[in-house]
Amino acid sequence: QVDLVQSGGGSVQAGGSLRLSCSASSFTTDLYAMAWFRQAPGKKREGVICIDREDDTMFADAVKGRFTVSRDNAKSTLYLEMNSLKVDDTGMYYCATDFRYWCGDGWSSENAYDHWGQGTQVTVSS
Repeated sequence: QVDLVQSGGGSVQAGGSLRLSCSASSFTTDLYAMAWFRQAPGKKREGVICIDREDDTMFADAVKGRFTVSRDNAKSTLYLEMNSLKVDDTGMYYCATDFRYWCGDGWSSENAYDHWGQGTQVTVSS
């Protein structure tokens, strides 16, 4: 069983920062590509960022320069650091993996992932 347990998130004013965590209980997060997605109310789930086993990352244009991803391998935890937050960043955020090594061209499609965290809410107010 694959468990991805998320924490962090919350409410912040525009321009602020938040950090999300995603902990894996049955594997070490540095072995595989992992991604963060988000879903705003009434919208499709969209890929935000993906990091592969060699720490190469792919970003959605909307978050380039503002969001970063990192891992603590000893803790099997993936982090999403979000800076300069905007109201449009509001949504439910999810971590995901399907045990591939690389992100690939389809990394931002939710259909490419089989295992998901429970989600955590991020609310950015103006």
